[in-house]
Amino acid sequence: KLFFTDYGNAAKVERCDMDGMNRTWIVDSKIEQPTALALDLINKYVYWVDIYLDSVEVVDYQGRKRHTVIKGRQIKHLCGLAVFENYLYTVNSDNLNILRINRYNGTDVQSLARLDNAKEIRVYQKRTQTAVRSHACEVDPYGMPGGCSHICLLSSNYKARTCRCRTGFILGSDGRSCK
Repeated sequence: KLFFTDYGNAAKVERCDMDGMNRTWIVDSKIEQPTALALDLINKYVYWVDIYLDSVEVVDYQGRKRHTVIKGRQIKHLCGLAVFENYLYTVNSDNLNILRINRYNGTDVQSLARLDNAKEIRVYQKRTQTAVRSHACEVDPYGMPGGCSHICLLSSNYKARTCRCRTGFILGSDGRSCK
């Protein structure tokens, strides 16, 4: 799945398959300017920062179990968001401090460091990397990912795929080659 935010005409948090199909709104009320987004892959939760409401909130992948982690001036101007173990990590764009926030009670907020020009944050740790299984976009014997001549996108699950073409090309009737 692909998770993303939008705060155009109607602010929302959405998800879709990797090929763009099955687009679903998971949050579309009491939300103004969702920006940064982070996933808890193990427990299947979506966290986001709303810079207008000065809040960090969370829902499950279906948009249920919504609650506010933290709200108020203490977290004004956040950009970037990452989740690891019991904490959320984010950047305050005013003072460029890296903040650590307890994701269960929101009360334990610590400034860890200051980084010039920081706009985003990521946590890389072996336990957060899921094991890769065989999937529909694996390279075939002819060197084509998923048998697609240009681009292979996973679809509704790891066994399904959709072929797409680069700009200027159209997908052939076989659903794999681009012309």
